[in-house]
Amino acid sequence: MTHCDNSLLPAAHAIIAPVKLPRVREENMTLSLEEVEHIAELAKLALTDEEKSRFREQLSSILDYANSLQALDTSDIPPTATVLPLDTVLRPDVPRESLNREELLANTSRKEDGMFCVEAILD
Repeated sequence: MTHCDNSLLPAAHAIIAPVKLPRVREENMTLSLEEVEHIAELAKLALTDEEKSRFREQLSSILDYANSLQALDTSDIPPTATVLPLDTVLRPDVPRESLNREELLANTSRKEDGMFCVEAILD
Protein backbone atom coordinates (compact mmCIF):
# COMPACT_ATOMS: atom_id res chain seq x y z
CA MET A 1 0.00 0.00 0.00
CA THR A 2 1.32 3.48 -0.77
CA HIS A 3 1.79 6.30 1.70
CA CYS A 4 -1.10 8.78 1.74
CA ASP A 5 -0.34 12.49 2.05
CA ASN A 6 -2.88 13.77 4.61
CA SER A 7 -3.07 17.16 2.91
CA LEU A 8 -4.73 15.44 -0.05
CA LEU A 9 -7.42 13.56 1.87
CA PRO A 10 -10.21 16.17 1.54
CA ALA A 11 -9.59 16.47 -2.19
CA ALA A 12 -9.43 12.70 -2.61
CA HIS A 13 -12.68 12.35 -0.69
CA ALA A 14 -14.30 14.94 -2.95
CA ILE A 15 -13.19 12.93 -5.96
CA ILE A 16 -14.47 9.59 -4.69
CA ALA A 17 -17.79 10.69 -3.21
CA PRO A 18 -19.89 11.31 -6.37
CA VAL A 19 -18.58 8.33 -8.34
CA LYS A 20 -19.95 4.82 -8.60
CA LEU A 21 -16.95 2.61 -7.95
CA PRO A 22 -16.04 -0.10 -10.47
CA ARG A 23 -17.18 -3.66 -9.83
CA VAL A 24 -14.99 -5.58 -7.45
CA ARG A 25 -12.75 -7.97 -9.35
CA GLU A 26 -9.94 -10.34 -8.49
CA GLU A 27 -7.05 -8.56 -10.23
CA ASN A 28 -5.35 -5.30 -9.38
CA MET A 29 -7.76 -2.35 -9.60
CA THR A 30 -5.44 0.25 -11.11
CA LEU A 31 -7.37 3.22 -12.45
CA SER A 32 -6.44 4.69 -15.81
CA LEU A 33 -5.60 8.38 -16.16
CA GLU A 34 -8.81 8.73 -18.19
CA GLU A 35 -10.83 7.40 -15.24
CA VAL A 36 -9.11 9.82 -12.86
CA GLU A 37 -9.81 12.68 -15.28
CA HIS A 38 -13.47 11.61 -15.47
CA ILE A 39 -13.73 11.47 -11.67
CA ALA A 40 -12.08 14.91 -11.42
CA GLU A 41 -14.52 16.29 -13.98
CA LEU A 42 -17.49 14.92 -12.02
CA ALA A 43 -16.09 16.57 -8.87
CA LYS A 44 -15.42 19.80 -10.81
CA LEU A 45 -11.71 19.66 -9.94
CA ALA A 46 -8.95 21.00 -12.14
CA LEU A 47 -5.95 18.75 -11.59
CA THR A 48 -2.39 19.09 -12.79
CA ASP A 49 -0.70 16.12 -14.48
CA GLU A 50 1.24 15.50 -11.25
CA GLU A 51 -1.98 15.47 -9.20
CA LYS A 52 -3.67 13.12 -11.68
CA SER A 53 -0.78 10.71 -11.39
CA ARG A 54 -0.71 10.93 -7.59
CA PHE A 55 -4.51 10.51 -7.29
CA ARG A 56 -4.39 7.60 -9.73
CA GLU A 57 -1.94 5.83 -7.42
CA GLN A 58 -3.82 6.74 -4.23
CA LEU A 59 -7.30 5.92 -5.53
CA SER A 60 -6.08 2.64 -7.02
CA SER A 61 -4.62 1.77 -3.63
CA ILE A 62 -7.95 2.54 -1.94
CA LEU A 63 -9.83 0.39 -4.45
CA ASP A 64 -7.32 -2.46 -4.00
CA TYR A 65 -7.83 -2.32 -0.24
CA ALA A 66 -11.63 -2.28 -0.62
CA ASN A 67 -11.30 -5.22 -3.02
CA SER A 68 -9.24 -7.15 -0.46
CA LEU A 69 -12.04 -6.68 2.09
CA GLN A 70 -14.44 -8.45 -0.26
CA ALA A 71 -12.50 -11.67 0.33
CA LEU A 72 -13.43 -11.71 4.03
CA ASP A 73 -16.16 -14.11 5.11
CA THR A 74 -18.73 -11.98 6.90
CA SER A 75 -21.64 -14.43 6.69
CA ASP A 76 -21.64 -14.95 10.48
CA ILE A 77 -21.60 -11.23 11.26
CA PRO A 78 -25.02 -9.56 11.59
CA PRO A 79 -25.58 -6.26 9.77
CA THR A 80 -24.55 -3.36 11.98
CA ALA A 81 -25.89 0.18 11.80
CA THR A 82 -23.33 1.53 14.27
CA VAL A 83 -20.59 0.19 16.49
CA LEU A 84 -21.00 3.03 18.95
CA PRO A 85 -23.29 2.85 21.99
CA LEU A 86 -26.65 4.51 21.49
CA ASP A 87 -26.24 6.98 24.35
CA THR A 88 -27.19 10.59 23.95
CA VAL A 89 -24.72 13.26 24.97
CA LEU A 90 -27.37 15.97 25.03
CA ARG A 91 -28.87 17.41 28.17
CA PRO A 92 -32.46 16.50 29.01
CA ASP A 93 -35.05 18.73 27.39
CA VAL A 94 -36.64 20.46 30.36
CA PRO A 95 -39.22 23.22 29.88
CA ARG A 96 -38.23 26.51 31.48
CA GLU A 97 -39.19 30.15 31.40
CA SER A 98 -38.06 31.96 28.25
CA LEU A 99 -37.17 35.59 27.69
CA ASN A 100 -40.04 37.99 27.12
CA ARG A 101 -40.47 39.76 23.80
CA GLU A 102 -39.09 43.11 25.00
CA GLU A 103 -35.86 41.44 26.22
CA LEU A 104 -35.47 39.59 22.94
CA LEU A 105 -35.93 42.72 20.82
CA ALA A 106 -33.86 45.02 23.08
CA ASN A 107 -30.63 44.73 21.04
CA THR A 108 -32.04 44.84 17.52
CA SER A 109 -31.72 47.97 15.45
CA ARG A 110 -34.91 47.28 13.48
CA LYS A 111 -38.19 46.01 14.90
CA GLU A 112 -41.82 46.46 13.98
CA ASP A 113 -45.00 45.22 15.66
CA GLY A 114 -42.98 43.11 18.12
CA MET A 115 -40.96 41.37 15.36
CA PHE A 116 -37.43 41.55 13.97
CA CYS A 117 -37.13 43.39 10.65
CA VAL A 118 -34.57 41.93 8.26
CA GLU A 119 -33.54 42.55 4.67
CA ALA A 120 -35.19 40.31 2.10
CA ILE A 121 -32.79 37.67 0.80
CA LEU A 122 -34.98 36.39 -2.05
CA ASP A 123 -36.76 38.46 -4.65
